[in-house]
Amino acid sequence: MIVLGILGSSIAALWQILHGRSGSDAFTLYRSNVGRAILLGLEFLVAADIINTVAIEPTIQSLLILGGIVLIRTFLSFSLEVEIEGRWPWERHKDEVEPSRRSA
Repeated sequence: MIVLGILGSSIAALWQILHGRSGSDAFTLYRSNVGRAILLGLEFLVAADIINTVAIEPTIQSLLILGGIVLIRTFLSFSLEVEIEGRWPWERHKDEVEPSRRSA
């Protein structure tokens, strides 16, 4: 998933440059698309770890290791989302509400 996302992001960025978009805009698009590909890859890895732990042998030790892996990957996903969006996830709704408050 990550490799396909990077390839798709590269093609999209090149396409944008060839069609007259500035390099900085294309880079911003490329960066956010690669971040989303990494997020998707992390989600698949977490799902694979959960399935692997439950299907093979669910011991206390394997469940604790799974919990640690999920915590680390959740932190990475959260950090990547903040980096892509440029704001905290709970601030997204503030931006949607603010313009309507200004017009009232």
